[in-house]
Amino acid sequence: MSTMRTAPDQAVQPIPAFHVYDTTLRDGSQQEGLTLSVADKLAVARLLDELGVTYIEGGWPGAIPRDTEFFARAAGELTLSTARLAAFGATRKAGVAVAEDAQVAALVDSGAPTITLVAKSDLRHVLGALRTTGEENLAMVRDTVGHLVGLGREVFVDAEHFFDGFLDDAEYTTSMVVAAYKAGAEVVVLCDTNGGMLPHQITEIIEDLRGRLAAAGQAEARLGVHTHNDSGCAVANALTSVRSGITHIQGCVNGYGERTGNADLLTLVADLQLKMGMELIPEDVFAETTRIAHAIGEIVNMPVTPRAPYVGASAFAHKAGLHASAIRVNPDLYQHIDPREIGNDMRMIISDMAGRASIELKGRELGFDLAGDPDLLSRLATTVKQREAVGYSYEAADASFELLLLDQLDQAPSYVQVESWRATSQQGRDGILETEATVKLVDANHGEGERKVAIAEGNGPVNALDLALRAALRERFPMVDEFELQDFKVRILDSHHGTDATTRVLVRTAGRGLEFQTVGVGPNIIEATWEAVFDAYMYGLYKSGI
Repeated sequence: MSTMRTAPDQAVQPIPAFHVYDTTLRDGSQQEGLTLSVADKLAVARLLDELGVTYIEGGWPGAIPRDTEFFARAAGELTLSTARLAAFGATRKAGVAVAEDAQVAALVDSGAPTITLVAKSDLRHVLGALRTTGEENLAMVRDTVGHLVGLGREVFVDAEHFFDGFLDDAEYTTSMVVAAYKAGAEVVVLCDTNGGMLPHQITEIIEDLRGRLAAAGQAEARLGVHTHNDSGCAVANALTSVRSGITHIQGCVNGYGERTGNADLLTLVADLQLKMGMELIPEDVFAETTRIAHAIGEIVNMPVTPRAPYVGASAFAHKAGLHASAIRVNPDLYQHIDPREIGNDMRMIISDMAGRASIELKGRELGFDLAGDPDLLSRLATTVKQREAVGYSYEAADASFELLLLDQLDQAPSYVQVESWRATSQQGRDGILETEATVKLVDANHGEGERKVAIAEGNGPVNALDLALRAALRERFPMVDEFELQDFKVRILDSHHGTDATTRVLVRTAGRGLEFQTVGVGPNIIEATWEAVFDAYMYGLYKSGI
């Protein structure tokens, strides 16, 4: 058994009366095609904390090595200002003492102040999946909750398949909920695991459960809800749960999740705050929702769908004609809210979402006070609009945005000029693929310029270009060897053009205490890659004070 880690300082964060619990890093990552590195998870967690959620479920330590690493790194690298970190896991195994269960120990060792346990509440699953008795399942819940509460952890219990189980055997499902509360659970979360419930069923079942809990002496028990979207009702089911007294909601940013996804947490929070009058997130933070949604979409390499409620690019887009005429008279005639409340914009024509206010805010985050220069703000907004229209995205590439800002301020660093570059690949008769890159640079700060040529072989064109550029810079800037390309994401834009489509490349680089992302766009992947990699080195040198 490993040495038990205590909960980090983040455990002292005050807990509001209503919980907004995000499970993007765990349940959301179960979406087909969505894979998160530990660095991705840390980056997303910071954005979720910025958004103001109450809890961030970081993953399943002990079961998934990447999640175990996430919690280990989070202890030293993740400083949360509003959210508490939660570790997800299961109750002890049937027939195993809780103190001897390795996965329960891993939850403790994660150091997370909050632990969310998944437990079977449908007797059919207990008998068929766990292959144990109903009473042993209840003992597993009692033992695990009591053990973790005894170690000073806040414990939530996800009642898996709750609604389906309640319809089949309400007495047993209720007994599981009661067992969790009596053992010390703060919240029992009612899960529509299969996503098949409809709003009226949700309301009826919660009302029935309340009566049963009152009869069992648990009238004040706190309930949560976790809904999936298989019937297209995930958000609606969560909203009706809140109307029925639920005070803990779970969901994923942008509706990520297995099959058809989880409840979209951003839509859910917006509905609660703007439509139902709940004050969950401060107005100034709430206005950053659209930016954060798109930033997370870039990091996880699954962009926000244009038709997403509230935060989608098309959420407040209007075509010409009678509709447009009415909008000019009064935008409220065709909009259910002021899009600025959520950080979005009304669009009459194709545009991005970067107005002068967001440009000013981004500049402030990077250390530039742009408020006194409206002409610069307008010029930057126009430039960003033009560049994003052809494929650039600066939400997850702050380094590229800062280079663009420096260029507009006539402060762009000029270390070298690119004379030419190329990357070639060829496969010999032996079937081995060889890739070589050549980079020719001219020193921008030495008279007519000192020319430097570097050739490198690599494992593919990206690696070869990276090595060749590094070699060309090394003699004058030896610190380039301290930078490392950590992640590389490719997105095909306007994919209906097939192999003639525009490509966007996002590169994450780390070194010298920095971690940043750059973006490149081009008609082919190599050109886009070169731009992103070259800018990464230029930005690294700039931030190093060269």
